Amino acid sequence: MSRGKKNIDPEVSLLLKRIAKSQVESGLKEMVISRVNIKRKREKLITPGQKVQPVVGFSSPDEHCRAISECQKCSLGATRTKFVYGVGKAKADILFIGEAPGRDEDLKGEPFVGRAGQLLDKILAAIKFTRGEIYIANILKCRPPSNRDPLPEEIQTCLPYLMEQIRIINPKIICALGRISAQTLLQTTTPIGKLRKQWHNYNGIPFIITYHPAALLRFESYKKDCWEDMKMLRAKYDELKSKKIIWP
Repeated sequence: MSRGKKNIDPEVSLLLKRIAKSQVESGLKEMVISRVNIKRKREKLITPGQKVQPVVGFSSPDEHCRAISECQKCSLGATRTKFVYGVGKAKADILFIGEAPGRDEDLKGEPFVGRAGQLLDKILAAIKFTRGEIYIANILKCRPPSNRDPLPEEIQTCLPYLMEQIRIINPKIICALGRISAQTLLQTTTPIGKLRKQWHNYNGIPFIITYHPAALLRFESYKKDCWEDMKMLRAKYDELKSKKIIWP
């Protein structure tokens, strides 16, 4: 007897596709499927006319970090010292996103702890914020060798982890630190100089771009531009707070 596609239960096929998509987006390493799980999930499949329920992911950054911290999906997993997930307030109103960990971050397992991180702390203080009030993450969670730029395939592999971070934190403002972060999240090749000095929209979230603190250390002239960007960010934060979109 032929056992072709006509024997595959379409509901089971749909379920498998949903499991795969959900686990890729959530950063899980593999699918665990059993007849018991399939039977249970089949009873909950959404049919036409039913109210769509949101996908339930991780409930906190710590939970998500524990689930993905042993990641070996790309070659950086073999060369890193420590997995660098992120740091800050779990439900921060402002999320800063850099490109990748450097040497100091790789050693400590925390983003922006070297000279660039010290400068970032001063920038935050200048607009009356501390690390404890915001959240800091990167496009990549592992350091590229010799601090080279992230490769496209590394970004593609690691980006779902950042997407889940954004969903969990649910920030009211996102600030991209540097060219790679900005171009990756906006899916553009436009130079950072043309992306600055304006507000963008990232999935409904106000999105602003400034220079990476490491670039400020190399090019002193960029500091004035960064300061203008940070004043825009602070003004947007105060505006959202006045509209009670952000609560003190």
